[in-house]
Amino acid sequence: RWSIAQLYDAAIHDAPHTQHVRYMTTLSGYVHWYLTGERVLGVGDASGMFPIDPKTHRFREDLLNQFNDLYHKEGYTQDVYDVLPKVLVAGEDAGYLTETGAKLIDPNQELQAGCPMCAPEGDAATGMVATKSVAPRTGNISAGTSIFSMIVLDHPLEKLYPEVDLVTTPAGDEVAMIHANNCTSDINAWMDLFAEVLDTMGAAYTKEDLFTRMFEKALEGDKELGHLLSYGYVSGEFITDVPPGYPLFIRSFESQFNLANVMKTHIFSAFSTLKIGIDLLKRNEALEIDSMIGHGGIFKTEGVAQSFLAAALESPVSVMQTASEGGAWGIAVLARYHVDHQGQKLSDYLDHHAFGDVEALVIEPKAEDVESFKQYIERFEAGLPLERQADTHFNS
Repeated sequence: RWSIAQLYDAAIHDAPHTQHVRYMTTLSGYVHWYLTGERVLGVGDASGMFPIDPKTHRFREDLLNQFNDLYHKEGYTQDVYDVLPKVLVAGEDAGYLTETGAKLIDPNQELQAGCPMCAPEGDAATGMVATKSVAPRTGNISAGTSIFSMIVLDHPLEKLYPEVDLVTTPAGDEVAMIHANNCTSDINAWMDLFAEVLDTMGAAYTKEDLFTRMFEKALEGDKELGHLLSYGYVSGEFITDVPPGYPLFIRSFESQFNLANVMKTHIFSAFSTLKIGIDLLKRNEALEIDSMIGHGGIFKTEGVAQSFLAAALESPVSVMQTASEGGAWGIAVLARYHVDHQGQKLSDYLDHHAFGDVEALVIEPKAEDVESFKQYIERFEAGLPLERQADTHFNS
């Protein structure tokens, strides 16, 4: 809804360009418009422009009419129905590559016009396709410098949550998107410290081997993680109400301060803020997750971060060979689905065609790890007042 919010903000502040606005779209929609001449947008990307009706998979007409009333009261005459693109779900006709579009792609004019085009989508929707996370009660987690989850809902949310952004799959099913600003940055800083120790000692190692050995060591950590606590907050977090971030590592003189517990604590911490956001929906909305796909560098060491994430979510977590392919591969799959689907649901098409032979490592949550993560989250939430005060006391 960022797009429509910007337009309304421009209207109430009398921005000079507002009266000239005739069409708004996303980057993917803009490129598609140039290539095909069609003002259309995939429902996943469109859900970030304006709220989607989960039944019709189009923009909500009641809210379109409401916006028109407010917009016209500000003295503007455009109709929002004309300003926004037409919404399409995966498989619907989105136009054909024009002669002009072909020349834009290939100035040598070897590429011919006329090929069918699928509905344009952004990286969130194509990422869901690339990880086969489009069926209800499935989802994916992308973990890097930041971390976010996309969970396909099997029923509408009853309440509004500032921590949760509602988008859709390319097929139009509602998705709860939860984003945390911090994930692996603090872990990387500790790895740099460990590397400096090895360099000082003159030890021979590779960075990949260092990460692998340190992550594998985390599996030896005890159930209580040595009573250690880490906040890898190099930036602020909306979910936990931490405006500026300040990385903290906390222990008492009685803590079991060893390498295994340190590494386990850091990995648990990387997933903690996201878990708090997901647990909010589990408590209040009966959110259920049958399976999740993890992708990102933190999962490179087989079975470590993946098993801890399974414990955090209390659901199976898979890491697939195609998870590193990303959005470019996802939109290619959508394009193939557009010409091949023959009425088949997108989720079924992915199961039987795009991912039929793809191998995946699936890890089920272990009861002792689930309990361990619950205990850690209690300490994590109890210590948040310290994290909130850290920047005030040390950077003021």
